[in-house]
Amino acid sequence: MTAASLNLTLALPEIFLLAAIAILMIADLFMPASGRESRLVNVTLIALLALFTLILLAPPAAPAYAFNGMFVLDGMGVVLKAMLALAAFLVVVFSRSYLEARKLLTGEFMMLLLFVVFGCMIMISASHFITLYLGLEILSLSLYAMVALQRDSALATEAAMKYFILGALASGLLLYGMSMVYGATGSLDIRTIASAVSGSRGNDPLLAFGIVFLVSGLAFKLGVVPFHMWIPDVYQGAATPVTLLIGSAPKLAAFAFVLRILAEGLSGMVNDWQQMLVILSVLSMALGNLVAIAQTNLKRMLGYSTISHMGFLLLGILSGTLDGYGSSMFYVIAYVIMALGSFGMILLLSRAGFEAENIDDFKGLNRRSPWYALIMLLVMFSLAGIPPTVGFFAKLAVLQAALNAGFVWLVVFAVLMSVIGAYYYLRIVKLMYMDEPLDTSVIVVRPEMNVLLSLNAFAILALGLLPGGLLEICRRAIAVSF
Repeated sequence: MTAASLNLTLALPEIFLLAAIAILMIADLFMPASGRESRLVNVTLIALLALFTLILLAPPAAPAYAFNGMFVLDGMGVVLKAMLALAAFLVVVFSRSYLEARKLLTGEFMMLLLFVVFGCMIMISASHFITLYLGLEILSLSLYAMVALQRDSALATEAAMKYFILGALASGLLLYGMSMVYGATGSLDIRTIASAVSGSRGNDPLLAFGIVFLVSGLAFKLGVVPFHMWIPDVYQGAATPVTLLIGSAPKLAAFAFVLRILAEGLSGMVNDWQQMLVILSVLSMALGNLVAIAQTNLKRMLGYSTISHMGFLLLGILSGTLDGYGSSMFYVIAYVIMALGSFGMILLLSRAGFEAENIDDFKGLNRRSPWYALIMLLVMFSLAGIPPTVGFFAKLAVLQAALNAGFVWLVVFAVLMSVIGAYYYLRIVKLMYMDEPLDTSVIVVRPEMNVLLSLNAFAILALGLLPGGLLEICRRAIAVSF
């Protein structure tokens, strides 16, 4: 492997992030105990801001490859990585008070969070099955540890065990699928696989079996039915900052993971995996929306909401078109913004000894703080897909993609499920504005969280009023990447 084939400059953000993690480890070891947590948070925030800047520094005009073709930097990678760094930054800011109150603000938490970001970045830029799997395992192992950080919580320990066991099963399915694809094509390189599939290997039964296992593994990572079992338990059992992280950043990586394998590597067999995604999408939208209605725990409700949203995300991917992929990319970015806002509000209302994770905890919020009630209203409207929020245009974009691909019945079903889903989101709004508050204590918030949560809500509204810019960025990024 020559220096030219390594092309390390393309992986500069990843190299910087690894260096930042190493510095954080050393700093955690040698810093004095007093004020250590505050310094570690500041170092993490500075590292994430620097990472964001590095990602946007020199985006390539066309896909550029490094490490002998195992790593690719393209338009899709730049946009998703930038959003990833931004999401991780907000996770740290939103979680700070919560973690301090529960003595969870440690160097381990910050290092694991950065490892999650690193794993996501590897997945987003992978151009080889080995690189994809490497990124996936870095991400997964870090998340397992983060869920289990609350050692005194039986709920968190149970959630970590379930997540670990089901995650190991999904990894096995992925590996088995990858081995079958390798057996059929003789390669693990995504571009080589794409060439083989588009040729005489397109009707290979071994390849078809491989796709079944790959789609099953991918479905687990997205959290779609029938591979959704871990989501409600992990969302409820994990500490809210960890739930916030799981519900946001990894969704960007999972989207890239699906596109790298299906849209790029197995594009020649679109008719095979398209039908599988249709089934997964229908089941996810139905189960996610219907079961969410019965939930009283807000984190669990948002878990089932995630399942339904991933069903909508698949609508753009299963269209099999570049416009569809661009619409799904817009949808996943919009969903991450909404997830940050929803879990951010739970963190905002939580305090030492009190978890604001039940739906009734939001009763009468408008009496306590009209501003925070308005923020939660915008988030709920967006999740429900009500205009003029970004959630409405995200759903509209993927529905149009599915409609253009000829799936009229699927679009009608999705609209029906969206109407059903609006009920449990609007229930939160009703509780905030029409019920008496159960808790009348003053809401104490750090200034930086107040500002960033308000900007988050503003982004939901602004991107809903002017969605064209972000949608065009997503479609251009997809167009130059595939």
